[in-house]
Amino acid sequence: MKRKIDQAFRRFLPICFVFLILHSGFSEIIPSSFGYVLQSDSLSETKSVAVETLGKCNRDWIVLDGRFSGDEPWNKDDLDTIRAYQPNRKILAYLSIGEAEDYRPYWQETWMKKGRLTPEAPHWLGKENAEWHGNFRVRYWESDWQQLILSQVDEVMKEGFDGVYLDIVDGFETFELHNGSYEKNRINPDTKQSFRRDMVDWVKRISKRSREINPTAIVIPQNGSQLLEHPDFLSAINGIGIEDLFTEGNKLQSRSHTKEILADINFIKAAMKPVLLVEYPSNPSRIALCKKMAEINGLVLLVTDRELKTIGQSGK
Repeated sequence: MKRKIDQAFRRFLPICFVFLILHSGFSEIIPSSFGYVLQSDSLSETKSVAVETLGKCNRDWIVLDGRFSGDEPWNKDDLDTIRAYQPNRKILAYLSIGEAEDYRPYWQETWMKKGRLTPEAPHWLGKENAEWHGNFRVRYWESDWQQLILSQVDEVMKEGFDGVYLDIVDGFETFELHNGSYEKNRINPDTKQSFRRDMVDWVKRISKRSREINPTAIVIPQNGSQLLEHPDFLSAINGIGIEDLFTEGNKLQSRSHTKEILADINFIKAAMKPVLLVEYPSNPSRIALCKKMAEINGLVLLVTDRELKTIGQSGK
């Protein structure tokens, strides 16, 4: 009899767990739509008009660069105004944690000369990304690089952002490329652990720092879905952003790519955390496909431009 009671209790536990989640406020951080605008000055030359445009965009979550334009950051009043248009809206600050960008305040002109790194360049700085001019690979596990980014985390959290949206989390893949092929869990000779483990630890450090300033800070990594198999990575984040899952522009993604990513994100879906899907097609049939597949797989879809200059399409 006791065994039968225990078995019934175990079957009842998942139902209790879901009930507690849905009635504990956790469901409030699941968005049904989002925006992702890194060039807000494309919405308007003046910040006040951009604030109004963003405020009226009817999105639950909005990802913004930490600055409206190069020398003009968002302030608390700007963010409060954008949030005021929609209940429970969250605004996340974009940070690239796996690449350095030559238009950020930390960048020193003496690091580059005639397209090459100079002796004055820091040890953590690597080659330029051939696909994105002005973006440079970094040894993301090095302390000096991490301190630069953590100072940005401090800045955006103190400005009043609700959390951070972390890009180039998949930067570990660069270091897994060895002799022309990718070596999963390749060991970093500097740290004596895998490059993936180094990225997990890095994201956890950012998560901890964000929540020291705001205990309810939302942390969303973009891409690097392979890391979701690490339980401590999964517990440190509030969801994940995925780009180009079903399409790559107006081309269809390979079935193998889509299948692999969908398998990865099962970890986060089981944890009842959102997957923010960013697709970049302009073809109406491809857009329709993305909408259908996102709905089938329970993903929050945004269709937008690759340069992230517009509000795009998201939600019902």
